[in-house]
Amino acid sequence: MHELAVTESVIAAISTQLPDSRVVVVHLEIGRLSGVMPDAVRFCFELAGEGTCVEGARLDITEPEGVGDCADCGVSFPARDPLAMCPCGSADVVISGGADLTIKAVEVADDV
Repeated sequence: MHELAVTESVIAAISTQLPDSRVVVVHLEIGRLSGVMPDAVRFCFELAGEGTCVEGARLDITEPEGVGDCADCGVSFPARDPLAMCPCGSADVVISGGADLTIKAVEVADDV
């Protein structure tokens, strides 16, 4: 379950930047082609967050669709798989969206 390591890395990044803050909401973007399971991250976030600045914080996750760009015909299309085929039949496709995991925003409490 690499989601635990991913979640721990997210928490560590936040804790490094906001060590004396009480985080109330973390906004993550987990692309559908990232290979990371959002439900597993949700589960791990509560456990891994214990004793850190994110303990008790709400986790909001958005899941952008994958996007493929065809080098042969130039079209961009929805990609449901990292090894996507263009509708024109070409396999010369670059995934240009939906493969990242990004911390989009962190909200902190005013009372700290």
